Amino acid sequence: MQSPKHIHLIGICGTAMASLAGMLQMQGHYITGSDAAAYPPMSDLLRGLGIPVYEPYAECNLELRPDLVVVGNAISRGNVELEYVLDARIPFCSMASILHDEFLRGRESLVVAGTHGKTTTTSMLAWIYEVASWRDTTLAPSFLIGGVAENFATSFMVRPTRPFLLEGDEYDTAFFDKGPKFLHYFPDAAILTHVEFDHADIYVDLSAVKTAFKRFVNLIPRRGRIVAFDGSENVSECVARAFCAVERYGFGEQSHWRVTHLRHDGPLTRWTLLRGGEPFAELSLPMAGEHNALNATAAAALAAGQGIPIEAIAEALATFKSVKRRLEVRAVVGGVTIIDDFAHHPTAIRETLRALRERYPGQRLLAVLEPRSNTLRRNVFETALVDSLALADRVVLASVFKSESIPANERLVPEHVITALNERGVPASVHTDADAIVVAIAPELRDGDVVAILSNGGFGGIYQKLPRAISDSIVLRAGRTLQPRGDM
Repeated sequence: MQSPKHIHLIGICGTAMASLAGMLQMQGHYITGSDAAAYPPMSDLLRGLGIPVYEPYAECNLELRPDLVVVGNAISRGNVELEYVLDARIPFCSMASILHDEFLRGRESLVVAGTHGKTTTTSMLAWIYEVASWRDTTLAPSFLIGGVAENFATSFMVRPTRPFLLEGDEYDTAFFDKGPKFLHYFPDAAILTHVEFDHADIYVDLSAVKTAFKRFVNLIPRRGRIVAFDGSENVSECVARAFCAVERYGFGEQSHWRVTHLRHDGPLTRWTLLRGGEPFAELSLPMAGEHNALNATAAAALAAGQGIPIEAIAEALATFKSVKRRLEVRAVVGGVTIIDDFAHHPTAIRETLRALRERYPGQRLLAVLEPRSNTLRRNVFETALVDSLALADRVVLASVFKSESIPANERLVPEHVITALNERGVPASVHTDADAIVVAIAPELRDGDVVAILSNGGFGGIYQKLPRAISDSIVLRAGRTLQPRGDM
């Protein structure tokens, strides 16, 4: 686009869409958007940018006819704004296509893909490049991340330099383009973290998921490189026919990038990283969890192969501040620590709870889950979900989010999960919504408890309601007022 335009984004509060809105605004365009409901952190980002967000969807949101409409991948036929766009013949496109055409052409595209760990790993990679740019300004990265990277306090950055780092999503692109978004990004080099069955609403089985990742791998040129996790047979299958160099990372003796001497020191994780069997670096990360050490290793490996100095890699990881809604401490009140995590899949839930066990050893851990993602709302993952949640000392489930949109024979039944957990000796209960959950658990929480709230949405405002209720309970018990600390 050579001249400023009015661009309207339908579904603007999605993580990638909100970031795209900011990027287009930086290019000088006038941006508006709409969504069914706005919630942090992306609503805060858009508000800070001064981008108007209309709620709910309505034809009147398009009365000031835009020059172009970007249709989010969650938008389907029947949406009132989409129908208006089609009837009025307003030009439209997908998020992935405009990202490629306006931002990726002529740049070095580095893409982080995989079922888990994409957001955190991309954030780590961006921070590594940022630290390296303090010594070499040509390395200053542009990036697009599916979450707010706390080191930058944003999810995007656009600069005139060549490196462009982005999270490659395997979810479909738009109602008119059912291929994965990452097929639009044409990477020069890539990370592949994990490959598991996910997004059961668009992929029929694991084989279909693997096909998508094989197509992604097939886009990487011979001069490129893939850094791929070596602890997964699915990943091995997906990179088996790559035309470029493939470097594996993990804990195995045959790993090209091998994590050794992993240890936890309070909030810090430390390890020795070997490259081709030889010492490469001593690394530390101010985050808990074996999975985060692996994410950092992947970022370090890709960065090193692109010429980033070891010193910059080590300094960046040691000062990494995580991502909003990834093991984020939202409040501490009365000795109760409330954690917010985006966990959307049984494997992600398992790794989150394992990390919290490492970070808060000996403390009672409660898992509060909203089955909200298209994956968790389906019963295909019921057994795996039970296995993951069993790592907690107490489990609370909300009702399935918008359960009516899932066929009854495919829908998760929270009562089945609760029964299975209780049979394993894990106290568990189900409640209709956030308000009911707060009423049920706030009086029982005590000093030292850790509450992991697991949802990829707003969860009915539970992040604000639970701290207040805990404070009220303490007042009732102790007859005094206690002000909570954190994000209230």
